[in-house]
Amino acid sequence: MQNGLNLADLGQRVLEGGEISFDEAVGLIGVPEPDVLELMAWSNRIRVHFRGNKVHLCSIINVKSGGCPEDCGFCAQSARFNTDVPRHSFLGKDEVLGAAEDAARNGAQAFGIVAAWKGLKEGPTLDEVCKRLEELSQNGKVRADASLGIIPSLEIAQRLKQSGLRCYNHNLETAEEFYPEICSTHTYQDRVQTLRYLKQAGVRICSGGLFNMGETLRHRVQMAFALRELEVDVVPMNFLNPIQGTDMEGRQLMSPMECLKTIAVYRFILPRKEIMVAGGREVNLRSLQPMMFLAGASATMVGNYLTTCGQDPEKDLQMLRDLGLDWEWQWLED
Repeated sequence: MQNGLNLADLGQRVLEGGEISFDEAVGLIGVPEPDVLELMAWSNRIRVHFRGNKVHLCSIINVKSGGCPEDCGFCAQSARFNTDVPRHSFLGKDEVLGAAEDAARNGAQAFGIVAAWKGLKEGPTLDEVCKRLEELSQNGKVRADASLGIIPSLEIAQRLKQSGLRCYNHNLETAEEFYPEICSTHTYQDRVQTLRYLKQAGVRICSGGLFNMGETLRHRVQMAFALRELEVDVVPMNFLNPIQGTDMEGRQLMSPMECLKTIAVYRFILPRKEIMVAGGREVNLRSLQPMMFLAGASATMVGNYLTTCGQDPEKDLQMLRDLGLDWEWQWLED
């Protein structure tokens, strides 16, 4: 390789159960474009070795939209931004279960309820959340997941677990040293503590981040190593889809090859983890979407996102068929 790294040696080391160092990862994420396909070839070998040819599919529903008091600079649901995102209060049983059944028909094994607020405290809102989780669990069509912001105590995490929660999404979003550039209403450590409470309660952890917010390549690697240290189960990789009215409305999209390179390096750093390419994949990867799996992804989201539309689920399933990948399987068994 042009930067002096030996990709074959690094790839073989990971395949044999070893790890790459931080400096080696920084070297990989900085490889020039002519070397990206070689990088992907090794990341694909690593994916197949540790994850097989199975792909996990999940879906989400925005159970409470808009009006969030947080100031995350990328988020169209923040109350500080003037966006076209619709606002609605917490959805009821019929709407959530109907969406869960649609998700199951689209091939999803997991279904997450997501809410735009700072987090959960004891009270009526937590009671309502627990009801939705219990209903999803009893329905049995999909696994009950959630992304509900900051969890302030172990007791709340335990109550969610008792209500049927299997996996909780709470992204680090970016590296710790860059985090103050994107949010001031809570800290990076608030997010880390949320993950720790949930792990203590026996809940699986889904945590990753959003790329192209102004972070450096080193920041991207730093987040991957933080996720490795936290021993998360699933790593969602989102690519910024700039929304008009937010602080990041003017940012350019990432190039497809840069997205693929980032996915590949995350597979090197996190070889055994479920790596999920989610928000922004359609607009950033465009015609190269199928290559995300050849770059090391082992999961994706089907259906719509929180504030933007996704690809037709049947197109996603056809993409998997064309790649010879299987999505009909049980995932994250206890």
